Amino acid sequence: MDARQQTQELFRGLRDSIVARLEELDGGRFVRRAWERPGGGGGEMSELRGQLFEKGGCNFSAVWGDRYPSVDRPATVDDEDRALGIAPPASEEVSGKPFFATGVSLVLHPRSPWVPVVHMNVRYLEAGEACWFGGGIDLTPFRPFADDTDHFHAALAAAAGDRYPRFKRWADEYFFIPHRNSARGVGGIFFDYLRDGLGLARSVGAAFLPAYVPIVERRRALPWSEADRQAQLRWRGRYVEFNLVYDRGTLFGLKTGGNVDAIFMSLPPLVAW
Repeated sequence: MDARQQTQELFRGLRDSIVARLEELDGGRFVRRAWERPGGGGGEMSELRGQLFEKGGCNFSAVWGDRYPSVDRPATVDDEDRALGIAPPASEEVSGKPFFATGVSLVLHPRSPWVPVVHMNVRYLEAGEACWFGGGIDLTPFRPFADDTDHFHAALAAAAGDRYPRFKRWADEYFFIPHRNSARGVGGIFFDYLRDGLGLARSVGAAFLPAYVPIVERRRALPWSEADRQAQLRWRGRYVEFNLVYDRGTLFGLKTGGNVDAIFMSLPPLVAW
């Protein structure tokens, strides 16, 4: 089995296991819709509009094409990154070259203000002669609870091993909203350009449910007021701003002709400014 087949099988299985557990938590059902990309490949959207999760999506995709979109040259890699296997390709190595990309992307927007928004993505890309893994998990609570944050990061530290400090720092930098001078949430881990990352992608994917489900179960029954709800909707505005202005996955999907509905699955159903 080659790398493309292996990663697609891994990501489909990850999607299926996560969707099944979230349906148990919510009591509702994900609606699956297949889509095809005119330039090659496609995927399957899985969307939930439930009681616990006001909107949730867990999407799988595998797409390919003749021209990888133009990209800015990544920042210079230091010795720490090299030791971790991080090796960004130069722009001239990948821009305009044939490409393949597959991954799973998940975002959950709970109805209760006390249950945090969560995002996860794991992906594999090939462009020209280069191939690499990327992804991450982060938590965006409207009102953080210290024990939830500690639990979440402990689960991710176990999944990432000795790479955790670097990937945590990368998440803190990536999930920062410059025009708000604010972090998007309480962080998590983020990684990219990892050349030998199949094992890490598997570990990160497997860590999602143990990291998130106990928090949901602990907070879902807490009472909340209409004032809490309105404050939650305003906080969601920052999530929208980040995803539309800075998110790499959103920009890559739009530049490569991806499914617009699947790309914007990450946006909440209701938001206020």
